[in-house]
Amino acid sequence: MERKMEGSTVRDVDTGGETGGEDVLVGNVNKLMVSPPGYSGPQRKGHLIFDACFESGNLGRVDYISEFEFDLFIRPDTCNPRFRVWFNFTVENVRETQRVIFNVVNFSKTKSLYRDGMSPVVKSTSRPKWQRLPAKNVYYYRCPDHRRNYVMSFAFCFDREEDVYQFSYCYPYTYSRLQHYLASLERRNLSYLQREQLGLSVCQDPINSLSNHGERRRSAATLKQSDNRLTELNTQNIGNTQGPNTVPQEVTGRRWKSTQSFSSANQRL
Repeated sequence: MERKMEGSTVRDVDTGGETGGEDVLVGNVNKLMVSPPGYSGPQRKGHLIFDACFESGNLGRVDYISEFEFDLFIRPDTCNPRFRVWFNFTVENVRETQRVIFNVVNFSKTKSLYRDGMSPVVKSTSRPKWQRLPAKNVYYYRCPDHRRNYVMSFAFCFDREEDVYQFSYCYPYTYSRLQHYLASLERRNLSYLQREQLGLSVCQDPINSLSNHGERRRSAATLKQSDNRLTELNTQNIGNTQGPNTVPQEVTGRRWKSTQSFSSANQRL
C-alpha cells in the first residue's frame, strides 16, 4: 500500500512567511504553525504550532500528512551528522480531544529501547511532571517511504486546549541544570573535590572536569572499616547457635516489612 503525503503549508507564526524545504534542517523550528495544504486564512484551533527553540530542544522540520498525522524530522548531532536520536519539542494551539500520530522519521539507530517497552515522555503547562506515554501507543520500525530510515511513531490525544505540551525522547538533563549542580557542589567547599575547565564546546560553553583528590585516602579508610566489621561479625557468630549463615530474626523482620510496603506501592500504580 502506497503512502500518500499531502502538500503542507508551514508558516512562521511571528513573521507569517512560509518556510520549509526537502533537505533543509539548518536550525530548530520556531513557533511554526502547520496547516492543511492550500490554507491561507487566520490561525485556527487544531492547526498545531511546533517549537524547539529552547535549551535541549531538537526538531528541524514538520510535514503535514493529514489532519491526524505529522512527519517530524530531527536534526543530527553537531559534530556527527550521521547520528540522529534526540528530540525535544513543544506543541500548542491544540483542539480538545484532538488525536494525532507523530512520526519521527529519520532516526539513525538500528536498535532502540522503544522496541522493548520504552516510550517517550510528555508534560504540559498544567501537568509539569514528566510522564511516559503508554508503550502500546509507540511503534519503532523501518520505513521504505523514508529512505528505509527507522521511524518511531506514537499516538497522542490532546485534552486541554490552553495547555502547551512538550514531548521528549526521554527525561531531559540540560547543560544549565548540570552547571547548577556543579555550582552547588562548589558551595559545599569539599576538600577532596576540585572543578576545572578543560576547554570550550562548539557553542563556547565551558567543559568542566571534576577531580576527586580524596578517593584513595577514603578507599583505604573504608577498606579498614570493612575488615574491622567482618572481624566483629565472625567473633559474634562463633557462639551463635543458629549458625554463622543464619540471618537474625530482627533483620528478617525488617526485610519482610520493607518488601510488603514496596508491594503495596506497586499495587497503587
